[in-house]
Amino acid sequence: MSDFETPRITLGMFVVCALVTGPAIAGGPEAFGQQSDAQPLTLTRAVALSVEHSSDLAMAQARHTLAEGQEAQARAPFRPSLSTGSGAAYTSGFPLTSGGGAPSVFNLSYVQTLFNPPLRGQVRAAKERTEVERLGLEQSRDVVILRTAIVFLDLVRVRHALDVQRGAKDAALRIQDINRNRVSEGRELPIEVVRAELSVARAEQGTVQLEGRDDTLAAELDGLIGRRSDQPVQVAPDALPLLPEQSTADLIALALANSVELHQFDTERRARLDRLEGARGGYWPSLDVVSEYSILSRVNGYDEFFRKFQRHNVVAGVQARWSIFNAETPAAVRVAENELQLEEIEVKRKREEVEQTARREAQRARELRAAREVAGLELKLAQENLRILQERFQADRTNLREVEGARLEESDKWIAFLRADFESQQAQLELFKTTGQLGRLFP
Repeated sequence: MSDFETPRITLGMFVVCALVTGPAIAGGPEAFGQQSDAQPLTLTRAVALSVEHSSDLAMAQARHTLAEGQEAQARAPFRPSLSTGSGAAYTSGFPLTSGGGAPSVFNLSYVQTLFNPPLRGQVRAAKERTEVERLGLEQSRDVVILRTAIVFLDLVRVRHALDVQRGAKDAALRIQDINRNRVSEGRELPIEVVRAELSVARAEQGTVQLEGRDDTLAAELDGLIGRRSDQPVQVAPDALPLLPEQSTADLIALALANSVELHQFDTERRARLDRLEGARGGYWPSLDVVSEYSILSRVNGYDEFFRKFQRHNVVAGVQARWSIFNAETPAAVRVAENELQLEEIEVKRKREEVEQTARREAQRARELRAAREVAGLELKLAQENLRILQERFQADRTNLREVEGARLEESDKWIAFLRADFESQQAQLELFKTTGQLGRLFP
């Protein structure tokens, strides 16, 4: 096992030493911009702050709360409903209200549905959709965590690469000065000065690109964690926690078991199944508990139509309604069947998509780990070559231009390794999200 195949904490410790105590390639803490008395932001803290301040999570929570309210609204007919009222109206003939009942000075009504299959199906469907929104809340949290972790790790990578790039520019400038002196002495062709100037320009271009990337990532991280400050955010070099190696088959199984999107589709399928069962229940009767208390008055002329007048009256019982024919019921059944069939197709399609995504991301993570290993060995080789040339220079067996050229090559390999390391971590994070393991990294 090579030095760069060891756990990531090795690189993390190196980066900590390089950026806190001062890297060997270029000077110290400038890589993190202006320093302040605040403690550097860690990856775990950044994730916690982003979860706390995320507007996307707040929106998902609001949707979940709305779904809970809609579920409670759907359950309302099965809970007691008590109402009261009074009024005045002119009647001619037998005393009746507009609804057909007897007019009263005061009335109190109680209604509660006991059995109504269509309404019961709507309640169950609303409950399943509440679960869909709860799963959506979990998915939003994973998206926020993934985005924050990627931005954080990329910012750490960019700031270290910027420090390395500045060292490369210094080396290119020294080579340029050496070539100019040699050309003036007639020991080099003028084209060597042009080559040196090109190296300096490329180093300057890389520095400008990294500085722009630094500003963009820092602003994005500030927005994610809800930070409002003119000072550059300080980030503590960090690495992802390690999880045990898993086979592709195990990763696919985890993805199928933990996929929030797949669970959402499956829950929505159950909601549409409940709606179908409720629509089919429209052929059955409904049953309600009803009760009414009313106070009557002789003003309405009850004593003219009834032999006995009673001021206080109570009605209590059960009311059943059976629809003999309702064209809406078979139409609702057909619509519910079509919706269920469509959702079953969606569930099958999503299951295949999750499996393919997990397989693809597992392969990509392996490839990028291998690329990181190659980049690490190339960096190690460049470092060893620089060490040998420095020893030869001290022994007066080589010139300074070769040493600075080796230093420039080492800087390029450092930047390539940092990029490969970040891409490997990003692929690992995406795989963790797909397999539902982000919660283990950031509980």
